[in-house]
Amino acid sequence: MRIDILTLFPEMCQTVLSESIIGRARAAGKVEINCRQIRDYSTDKHRRVDDTPYGGGKGMIMQVQPIYDCFMSLCEEIGKKPHLIYMSPQGKTLDQKRVRELAEMENIAILCGHYEGVDERVIEEIVDEEISIGDYVLTGGELGALVLADSVSRMLPGVLSEEICFTEESHFSGLLEYPQYTRPPVWKNREVPEVLLSGHHGNIERFRREKSLQRTFERRPDLFDDAQLSKKDVEYIEKLKRKEEK
Repeated sequence: MRIDILTLFPEMCQTVLSESIIGRARAAGKVEINCRQIRDYSTDKHRRVDDTPYGGGKGMIMQVQPIYDCFMSLCEEIGKKPHLIYMSPQGKTLDQKRVRELAEMENIAILCGHYEGVDERVIEEIVDEEISIGDYVLTGGELGALVLADSVSRMLPGVLSEEICFTEESHFSGLLEYPQYTRPPVWKNREVPEVLLSGHHGNIERFRREKSLQRTFERRPDLFDDAQLSKKDVEYIEKLKRKEEK
């Protein structure tokens, strides 16, 4: 898979994406991630990419021409138009379902806005979708783009050591993940649940499923609406509800 980030701060993105699991995956060729400097496509002698908004108002707006030319250069390099995502607080909030869908694509590009945003016409002309990482505003789209690139990349074959590394995580199955423990078995008088030390895989699996259901019930009950639940799951949730009502 190839991911291209269109940004005014490629060094910032490269630094983050060159570290840890994603950095190793890039080095091993499991995913290709490139960062393109939008300023390189400015026709202004000072490499200016922004201007004042028509109609007045505070702040500056990123211009159409540098963004469009940057993207067209990418299309020419690839030989086709990649799926272009604009990171925006007005976009649909990113979730694991969309991450899985994006991970199936061959090429995606991510546009990072700055200042007060980008000229609406570039969104209308080349953007395929707008994505938000939450209901808050950042100084630019780079942090959101890094979140998106990371979440998509780790879904690709070979990026994580085993598929189970992500299939049992929060949100992948529609539920929050069960609590995890490691050595030592006792810390500050807090003991690891005995069942996890028992070696009984059936009991451990049941314990983890119930803890996952309990944590989701307590913190994000809205996730149950779309989660795949068994008859035993539903019975356990009803048990939690009755306990709460007492």
